[in-house]
This record gives sequence, structure tokens and C-alpha cells, in this order.
Amino acid sequence: MNYVILIFGVLTLVAGVIILIKPEIIFGILRSNVDSLSLHVLAVVVRIILGVALIVYAGESKYPIILEVLGWISLVAAVVLGVIGRSNFTRLMKWALSLGSSYGRVGGFIAVLFGGVLVYAVL
Repeated sequence: MNYVILIFGVLTLVAGVIILIKPEIIFGILRSNVDSLSLHVLAVVVRIILGVALIVYAGESKYPIILEVLGWISLVAAVVLGVIGRSNFTRLMKWALSLGSSYGRVGGFIAVLFGGVLVYAVL
């Protein structure tokens, strides 16, 4: 399970660096797929997989309480995203992407920190 967390952490860290350097790469991909069912399904499935991995592996990590809490938050987010339906998910994504020009780099910095913490916690 720690490999799932490690891969997610590295991918989050890389995405954060890309957003810091050239945010339009990530935001452009999201904008072009905002209406697709696959993005919605991916958002839910990734959160379920990550949440389960965080909860299962938490006891073996450097920060067990933090990882377990993040795991439960991830599972709750998966349920919420699954329940809100496609039209509300699309509206949520469009709203979040509209903040990209103002707060994109802040989000990238947070992603770098979050990915780094995950990687550090499981190594």
C-alpha cells in the first residue's frame, strides 16, 4: 500500500511543480476534460484508492494520525463527489478552474508541500 501513497505523492509533487512553472499545462488539460464522465469517475476512484491506502498504511508511517485523518477525508470527498452528480461536479470544476489564474500558483505550492509530506511519511 505504501507504493500507492508514494506514487500519488510523487505525482502530486510533480503536478505542483508544473503548476508553479506553467499552470496552463495542468489547467488546460482539466478545462478540456471538465465535461467528460471519465474525469468525474477518475476523481472519485482516485480518492477511494488513496483513502483506503492511507488508512491501511497509516500505522506503519511516520505520521499515523495525520495519514489516517487524510485517508478518511479522502473517502468522504469521494462519497461527496459521487453523490453530487455530474452537473454539480462540472459546475464545481468550472468554478475551481476559474480561480486558477488568481490562486493557481498558491495551489501548486500547496500541492508540492502535500506531495512532499506524503512521500516523506512513507519513506
